[in-house]
Amino acid sequence: MISNWGTAGVRAIRNTSAPMTYALIGLCCLIFVLGPASGFVPSYGTGDALLAAQRAYFRRWGVVPADLFASPAREALTPVTALFVHGSWIHLLGNMLFLYVFGAMTEERLGRVEFTLFYVGCGYLALLGYAVANADSAQSLVGASGAISAVLGAFLYLFPRARVTSLLPFLLFLPLRFPAWVVLPFWVALQWLAAGQAAQGPGVAYLAHLVGFTLGFGYAWVRFRKKKGPRGGLGRAVVGDGRATRVKPAPATVPEGENQP
Repeated sequence: MISNWGTAGVRAIRNTSAPMTYALIGLCCLIFVLGPASGFVPSYGTGDALLAAQRAYFRRWGVVPADLFASPAREALTPVTALFVHGSWIHLLGNMLFLYVFGAMTEERLGRVEFTLFYVGCGYLALLGYAVANADSAQSLVGASGAISAVLGAFLYLFPRARVTSLLPFLLFLPLRFPAWVVLPFWVALQWLAAGQAAQGPGVAYLAHLVGFTLGFGYAWVRFRKKKGPRGGLGRAVVGDGRATRVKPAPATVPEGENQP
């Protein structure tokens, strides 16, 4: 849930208008349930047969850098299809939670059509950036984290003072509230450190997160810099009645990264 407050007191936004955010979440969930990774479709088999089906599925719909550059015409759409494929339940739920929390307000600011194009375009470029940096890799890359990282970047610029409830392992998972300008740069720093230590092979595509976040923040900066207030950033949103309010997203965990099965 997203709540906000103004100078006259505290008021919650109950009905957030973000149909494309919810449509993207629903589409990702539907595709996952119908795929071999969910375990719900018996026709994929079990045991070794299921693992083989998963590898073939990820290779068909995910980004394989070596294949992408070997046959660019045939594989050109895989950075789009890969955005809607996830490798596990944890991968899916982690990504969708972050899209739910940060996507709604970003969509309201950008508008439905622009948000959809922004999401798909930045996600495509994030996966393409990873593929360029790992052009010889034969690992499949799937997941929406590149696009969702772009949403995080845009959110940071648009709502830097939004308070985000975070669960920190080194503080015994106590729920603490920090402004977005603290939480999201901290998350980016973790991605940067992890990307520098990432080894070849299956795992998380941290570089795609960094590319996506940079693209999202840069897009929001170019798109809204002329509307920036006297204190910098766009920490204030305007709701239906025209009154300026500040936004505070609901609790969320760190989004799961792209799986490379």
